[in-house]
Amino acid sequence: MKLDGKDKKVFELMRRELDREEYSLILIASENYVDEDVLATQGCVLTNKYAEGYPSKRYYSGCTYLDEIESIAIERARTLFGAEHANVQPHSGSSANMAVFYAALERGDTVLGMDIAHGGHLTHGARPSFSGKWYRAVSYPVSAKDEMLDYDEIRGIARKERPKLIIAGASAYSKIIDFAKFREIADEVGAYLMADIAHIAGLVAAGLHPSPVGHAHFITTTTHKTLRGPRGGLVMCNADLAKKIDSAVFPGIQGGPLMHVIAAKAVALGEAMTEEFKEYQRQIIANAKHMAKCMAELGFRIVSGGTDNHLFLVDLTPKNVTGNEAQIALEASGIMVNKNLIPFDTKTPGVTSGIRLGTPAVTTRGMKEREMGIICEMIDAVLKRPGDTSFMDSTRAGVREMCKRFPFYSRIYDI
Repeated sequence: MKLDGKDKKVFELMRRELDREEYSLILIASENYVDEDVLATQGCVLTNKYAEGYPSKRYYSGCTYLDEIESIAIERARTLFGAEHANVQPHSGSSANMAVFYAALERGDTVLGMDIAHGGHLTHGARPSFSGKWYRAVSYPVSAKDEMLDYDEIRGIARKERPKLIIAGASAYSKIIDFAKFREIADEVGAYLMADIAHIAGLVAAGLHPSPVGHAHFITTTTHKTLRGPRGGLVMCNADLAKKIDSAVFPGIQGGPLMHVIAAKAVALGEAMTEEFKEYQRQIIANAKHMAKCMAELGFRIVSGGTDNHLFLVDLTPKNVTGNEAQIALEASGIMVNKNLIPFDTKTPGVTSGIRLGTPAVTTRGMKEREMGIICEMIDAVLKRPGDTSFMDSTRAGVREMCKRFPFYSRIYDI
């Protein structure tokens, strides 16, 4: 199939992006490849239709089939995660988090979330975000001893600050999160508990990470990352909080839902209910563990000593290169990573001492432990000579050949 259209400029850029994704090693932990069914669904005629409201309670006519599609997405989300209620309308993970704030809090209430510099997310109380501007945000760190969550320290902060909402979840934390302990802390101080599982949702769905269901009052996630669906969000909660959440999403923070995206969510959630998906999640973790081991053997320091999930942080200080320098050099070599602060970093967010590596996308392509070792050797070689453009060019050529052995979109499109 040829990617082509009347707007030559836009379609040419789309073709270039298609080529970049097909012939790059994508190690950005929040990115993945969706399959042709999700692509086709998200690009279908459902993009034409407004459907403000919820199934059987719309403010527009002509929603018969949309009601059925959204109901399928809701039921699949509930079944996959074991939740009593699911809202599939949030446009993103940030929108899902905002809906919880809108449902559970008043402006100025205290929120306790993970420090963004230690692995948290913007919407967990960072000052530039609505969560830090409209609410009194306080944060908990990781331990200086082992760079892992210290639940006794978190309990102490909660007792002192008395938050109305505690957030468990991260965007750059490689260890298991104990949602039961977080719920104990929340109950002790009379707080709601929100579990943001955006990064680990696929692992939770496959039973490879403890589930927050039964512990958290609210559960939010994106539908991409390890879930391998379209860019979008999802909120789950117990039945007694359903009305609050639904009202917060619509009409609280959003208008009409994106029905083409909701349909794509339904398709992806259906795929996530298969045994093949569970095996995929197992391989994601195996690849991440092997990659962390290989990087350590090459002299890199792995934050918190390793990984239990799909990602890990690499401290580049021993290599005398910054995260930003590494990101630039690796991108020029066809290897996509993101610079990332590490706990107790002395550098700024634009520079950083670390990079974040994740395995969802390369695992989708069928790569396994052997390829992870080769990729680590490539990363090490590039970072030994980050200014050597000829070496970057030769590495990029090697990356392209490696990607050809694990085709993905070239099976669908003429590239």
